[in-house]
This record gives sequence, C-alpha cells and structure tokens, in this order.
Amino acid sequence: MTQPHHIVIVGGGAAGLPLATRLGDGLGRKKQVTVTLVDHNASHLWKPLLHEVAAGRVDADLHDVDYFLLAYWHNFRFRQGDVIGLDRKQHELRLGVVRDEDGAEILPERVVRYDTLIFCVGSVNNDFGIPGVSDRAIALDAPADAERFHRRLLAACVSADERRAHDEPATVDVVIIGAGATGVELAAEVRHCTRAHASYGLEFLKPERDVRLTLIEAAPRILPPLSENIAKAATDLLRELDVAVRTGERVTSIDADGVHTESKGGGAQVLEADLVAWAAGIKAPAWLDDLDGLEVNRGHQLVVDTEAELVGERAAEIRVDGRGRARRQDACAGLLAGLELEVAVGVVPRVGGEIVGVRVDVADAAAAGR
Repeated sequence: MTQPHHIVIVGGGAAGLPLATRLGDGLGRKKQVTVTLVDHNASHLWKPLLHEVAAGRVDADLHDVDYFLLAYWHNFRFRQGDVIGLDRKQHELRLGVVRDEDGAEILPERVVRYDTLIFCVGSVNNDFGIPGVSDRAIALDAPADAERFHRRLLAACVSADERRAHDEPATVDVVIIGAGATGVELAAEVRHCTRAHASYGLEFLKPERDVRLTLIEAAPRILPPLSENIAKAATDLLRELDVAVRTGERVTSIDADGVHTESKGGGAQVLEADLVAWAAGIKAPAWLDDLDGLEVNRGHQLVVDTEAELVGERAAEIRVDGRGRARRQDACAGLLAGLELEVAVGVVPRVGGEIVGVRVDVADAAAAGR
C-alpha cells in the first residue's frame, strides 16, 4: 500500500503552526498527506506577547497552546525535540533527546522521515558578540526569558519599596537596549505595569519617581525600519510615559557597573542598571549551519531564491520577522496551494508576499502605525 505524502514542518510559531493546522484540516483530513510538526517546546506562546509577559500584564500559562491537543484536533502529528541532523539523501531529520527540568530523559533521539520538508523556525536575539550581553541582559526569546525578566522586575520593586519604607534612597533602573517594536512596547508595558504593581500593595514605591526606564538605540531614531512619522509619534508617547529615550548611542559592554555606551556627541558613558533587556537585533538559530551542507548566510539564514525555495533543494523556508507586519498575500495560503499541487503533480511550491501595514502598541497610551 502506498504511503501518503509526508510533509514535515520544523517550527511551530506564527508560520509553522497555522500551516500545519490548515494542511491537517485539508489534505490531512482527506488522508492525502501525513503532516508532522516539529518544535523544541511542547506548547506555543505567540512571540509578540513576550514583552507583555515580561512586564506582568499577561500570564504565559493562560495564553499558550498545547501542540499535542492541536495536533489531535487538526489531523497532524506533533514531535517534540531539537533538530540535530539532516540526511538529505535518505530524507531523514534527526531529533535530539528531550529532557525535563531536572535533566531526566523524556524522549530519546529519533529519526523522522519526510517527502517535503519546510523550515519555519523564526529567529533568536543577536548580541553581536558585545561583552556582558549574554551574562547580564535578558533577551526575550522564549516564555521562560520573559518570566525571568518579570520575576527580577518584581523583586527589584519590592526591594526598593522596603528601602523607601525605611526612608532610604532607592530606585529601580531598567535599561532596554534596542528600540525596535519589541523594545518600544516593552518600555511602555513596564511603565504601565509597575504603576499597577505599586497600587496593589507597594506602599512606598512611586513608579514615576523610583522606576527609571531608559531606552537605548544606536540608530538616529527609534523604530529604524519604520517611517519617521511613526517613530516621532512613538517617541512622543514614550516621553509622556517618562521613558528616557537615548538615540545615536551604541552599547559597548555590560558589567557590574552598568551599561557602557558610546556616542559621537557625548563620548563614553555608564548607565546604572538593576535590570537589562536586550532587544537590539535578531538572527536565525545557529543550528541551521549544520544541515547536511545547506547554504546559509552570515546570519545563519538558509539561502533561498526570491520565491522562498531553498537553492537546489525541494524544501521551503518562511521567515517570520515578529514586527507585527501584515502580508497582503497570506504566505501560509500560498504555500498550502503550492503543496496541494506538489502532492498531485510533483511541482515545487512557490511563496510570495507584500507588506501592507505596521502597528506598534505603546501599552495603554496609544498606538503608532500605518
């Protein structure tokens, strides 16, 4: 008996999860294909919510979705694990051992065979090799990072409140590095949520006075990829929230003394920091470098042609930039149509898209966008 065409999707984020769901509901339900979704985690939290988890507005456990349940409801399979190898000749993907929080093995290494392999792995933060970033700053790559930021923020506020209760000087200095959408929204959310925390029982902490927020951007203005009008509107909103916006300033290192910066006009400075968030850049995960000779660029991205087809390979990659962009042509819909054609007649799918809108939310204050 001929086995159905097997489509394996690596990455269960904003591209991979909807694609697996729609393929399962369509071709999977009709038994024309078998769909398998692979991800490091057992559940998914939409990445643009991480800054809200970090500030304390959102509870990650109430907003994540379980891959196994979704697989059951939408006619696809789920396999948890990191990709540790690829054999293109045999059409085999190798998954690593999965362990629990105590290091005990849950799942051994496994092999997943495929007919069509799709990469939807998204991005991770890029520290550009700056000393101290990996040790002293928190990058919001995953829910665990956001929850760690929130715990440290709460601890710093509680400690400052106690010192204020004894008439001791106390401040909480939060430095956010990178003024893209994540950095801007995080700054606004932290301001909003620390006000809420204070009203819930921090009697002596005055957030406007004691919680000092600084947003640093190396470019001449915040939100560099967006229009100047959007950047100006967002800057005005941040200043209304008492966020210090420092542009044209480059971070050179982070150590016990604080965040070290340099600027053309102001020279070298050191900013005190009880808590540092890193949101200054992204790159593809480094494990993509070791996929049986697939070509990658300096940012670890798989090299594709203009139609998102891997150069020389029957596989497709969708990169999700996480900046709240909307596409006129839904990439999942385009790939889904192409896969239906490939299953029928062996044609490699093509994907395209056009960016048509941007929105940056500045907590409860307002939103800037077009």
